[in-house]
Amino acid sequence: MAEEPEIETGAVDAQDSQPSTPGARLRAAREARGLSIQDVATRTRIAQRQLEAIEKDDYTALPGIPYAVGFARAYARAVDMDEVAIAAEVRDAVHNSELGANRYEVFEPADPARVPSRALAWTAAAIAIVVIAGFALWRSQLLTPPTTEEIAQQEDAAPAALQRPVNAAPVSSADQPVIFTANDDVWLRIYDEAGERLKDGLMKKGESFTLPANARNPMILTGRPQALDVTVGGKPVPPLGAADRTIADVPVGAEALLSRATPAGQAVSPSAAAPAQRPAAALPSGDGSAAAASRPAAPPAEGAPAN
Repeated sequence: MAEEPEIETGAVDAQDSQPSTPGARLRAAREARGLSIQDVATRTRIAQRQLEAIEKDDYTALPGIPYAVGFARAYARAVDMDEVAIAAEVRDAVHNSELGANRYEVFEPADPARVPSRALAWTAAAIAIVVIAGFALWRSQLLTPPTTEEIAQQEDAAPAALQRPVNAAPVSSADQPVIFTANDDVWLRIYDEAGERLKDGLMKKGESFTLPANARNPMILTGRPQALDVTVGGKPVPPLGAADRTIADVPVGAEALLSRATPAGQAVSPSAAAPAQRPAAALPSGDGSAAAASRPAAPPAEGAPAN
């Protein structure tokens, strides 16, 4: 009976020798596995001074409650201990410490062992900087107006279809100037479809007259069509009628003159040159009156306009 108290006393001493705090239990597990504090720091990627603070249960040396719990969990995993139980014990110990009384945070950081390495973080930062710089460069080019050289290059690169070729077809006949040049003294009258006189009187030899571009269906009356050289866009056209034969109401617009042009060397017949002899009643007169229908049209005397 006397030996039994000694056995019980030894059991109690063994229980008292077991570490009771989370930090002491972690340190004992590390030493049992023959690991140094530096070995645990390498495994967990946690600073050695912070692991030493956990072993001493000095949670005030850590940044906050979440860090204390997270670091203890990683430490327990590194030494093959129950990380959930250790985390719960550390959380209770921290709440009862000065750190828990002064500071409380509702979140826990990610496991430090799973935090990306510093090299990966720098790589991601470099990629982000390149992307931002590229976007800024693109934006600046988009908002910067083109220079004179760039505008000239764009104009040179325009499609050939938008540029007029060298041997392109001439402009519309209606836009080509009609010019009358007297190769001898000649009287003439040029008028439009409303009877308005555009040119009326004697043209001296060498004198020229350009038909107004806005003339509406212009026509001519003259007794000596051979005394007029007519060009359309600088190209000569055949005589307007037979020599010394009065012509009247002959269209002299650009389209009309070009449509009646005949091949070079082909004689112009009087009937083609002058459509028909018309009585004087059909001709416009200065005072607006019509001559008698029975009076044939006769060329006026040279130098004197006919009324």
